[in-house]
Parts: sequence; structure tokens; C-alpha cells
Amino acid sequence: MRLLQRLKQGFNTQKSRPQGHSNYAYTTARVRAMKSKLLPQETYPRLMNMQIVEITRFIQEVEYKEDVDELARLYEGVDLIEHALNRNLAVTFTKLISISEGELNFLISEYLKKYDIWNIKTILRGKYCGASTDDILEAVVAAGRLSYTFTSELAAKSTYEDVITSLLTSEYSLILKEYDGKNLSEIENRLDKKYYDDLFQAIGNPKSKDQKLFSKFIRTDIDLKNLVTLFRLKKYGLTDPSMADLLIEGGLKLKIQEMERMLSLSFEDFLVELENTPYWEEISDCCGPKMDSLIYVETRLRKLRLKSAASFSHVYPLSIVPIMDYVLSKENEVSNLRMIVRGKAVGLSDEEIKNQLVI
Repeated sequence: MRLLQRLKQGFNTQKSRPQGHSNYAYTTARVRAMKSKLLPQETYPRLMNMQIVEITRFIQEVEYKEDVDELARLYEGVDLIEHALNRNLAVTFTKLISISEGELNFLISEYLKKYDIWNIKTILRGKYCGASTDDILEAVVAAGRLSYTFTSELAAKSTYEDVITSLLTSEYSLILKEYDGKNLSEIENRLDKKYYDDLFQAIGNPKSKDQKLFSKFIRTDIDLKNLVTLFRLKKYGLTDPSMADLLIEGGLKLKIQEMERMLSLSFEDFLVELENTPYWEEISDCCGPKMDSLIYVETRLRKLRLKSAASFSHVYPLSIVPIMDYVLSKENEVSNLRMIVRGKAVGLSDEEIKNQLVI
């Protein structure tokens, strides 16, 4: 209950870099216990054979019971599961911040600011499309520094101008003031870049083992995000050099100059170039000139991200890596559950749903 109260009241306030002890042993031990409660892979085929009401009962019997119970008086069906998953994710990550100390706490908090970015973009998109407050809140995950109460108030604003006015004292104000109601993609891109710039600033010049590991984790994340962006641009024939602005600098193995050069290539030549990258082995069997969908390759890249984090977690058990491994695994569990429920709700076949699961 205390965690939920802090989540609603916004305890994730702006922090400066802390001095003092980081409690790695304690936090990683707690995280190992939390990870042991994630759903095993064999659960997902069972869930695909269930109806939505049965899935609701199932998750109510595991780690989502409190979330379903809390929200059952407000929602039902798919809406109930959506809100319960988002609530659980927020409470879980709020707990990570609560149990960590020192620089570890600082780095986790900085990483989870991605949910602040997500929520701001979601709310602006909602206002742009004329979505209802309830529809917007269905996608909100209050796991960053902006509290659920504050985020809910933003979602309830009448116009995007009112949303931006409420954020003028935030660290995102300089970017948001440039939004004119039409350049949403540009604003979203700038928010994403600010997130990674802030992360690198938080890491600084990595000297400690933990800082170096965290930096490698983030830079790998950028590589895979850029790969997804490149695939989308190439698949839809977008070769304008200005599209390079969608790429994020700071990747581990894919340099920005190399990716900018790939923009002008045909899709076939782009795939040939990818053969020279360290990521090709993981995606080669689902790539080809006649690809009619990017689902397979994007799913494979998400799986690669999980595998990479898990591998580092075993090598460096008393570091921030096992915590990041757990964050990705938890996000993936929620993503898989959401995909199954959404897929069933819109009548996708089991095969179509399965192709989008990362298990």
C-alpha cells in the first residue's frame, strides 16, 4: 500500500547524483526473487487457449492479483487487463527505485524516465487524435518521475496547449514549447533523443565497472532501436537524407555515419550491408527482399535484447545488469500478455499472435 500511495503522490521527484553507498547485494537479491515469479515460457501457449475472462482469472491468481482486484470495480474485459498490467508495471518499477540506494538508485531512476517520455508522447498523441481521457490512461505507465496523479491530470486536459502549459516547469519544456499541433513526430523524436542524452550525462565518463556495464547496456539498446528504425524506413522506401534525424547517436556497434549511408540504399542492398554487422546472425533467417511484414525481424530484435541482457546478468551478478535484465524481462512479460489479449479481442489467429510473442 505504501508503494502505491507514493506512486500516486509522485515520490519520483527530480534527483541529483547521490553520494554514498550503492546496495548492490541487497537489490540484486531482491530482484532475483522478483524474477523467479515471472511467468515461465510454457505459460503462453496455455494462455492462447483461454478466453479473455479465463486469462483475467489466471493473472489474478499470480502476480497481478492486487492490480486486478483494485481495478475490477472500474473496468472489465480487455480494459481491466490493460489497466492491471500497466498498474503492475508501475508498482513493480517504483519498488525497484524504493529498494535501491546511492548511484544504483540514481541510474535506475534515470533509466525509468523513459516512461515519462512515453506518457508525454501518449498524451500528446491522444490529444492530436481526439482520444478520450480513459483511452489515453489505458496506455499510461506511471513508472518514471511523473506521478500517476499528475499524469492523469495531464490526460484530462482539454487541449494539447493545456498539457504543455502544465509541463512548462519540467525538464521537457524547451522541446514541448516548439510543438505547434502539427509537428508531433519531430517533437517525439526530440524527446527520445533527450532521454538518451540525459542517460549518457547521468553515466558521465564511465570509470567504474557498473557505469561501463550500464553504458554498454544503453548503447546496445540504441543499436537495436536504430535497426528497427532503419528497417521501417527501408521497407517503406523512405530514402530522404532528412530521415537520418530519426536515428539516435551513441550506439555500441552501429555508427551513425554507417547508418546514414544505408539510408540511400535499396532494401536489397541494405540487407547486404547488414550482413557485415554483428546483429545479422540473429535476424538473417527472417530477412529477405520479399518480406511482407517487419513483425518477425522486430520480434527477433526484442528477443536478442533479452538474450544479451540475460547473458551479461550471469557474468556480472552483483551489478546493475541483473536489474536491467529483470526490467526487460518484466516489460516483455507484460508485452506478451497484452499481445495475447489484444490479439484475441480483434480476432487474430493463434499463429498471428504467436509470431509477435517474445518467448
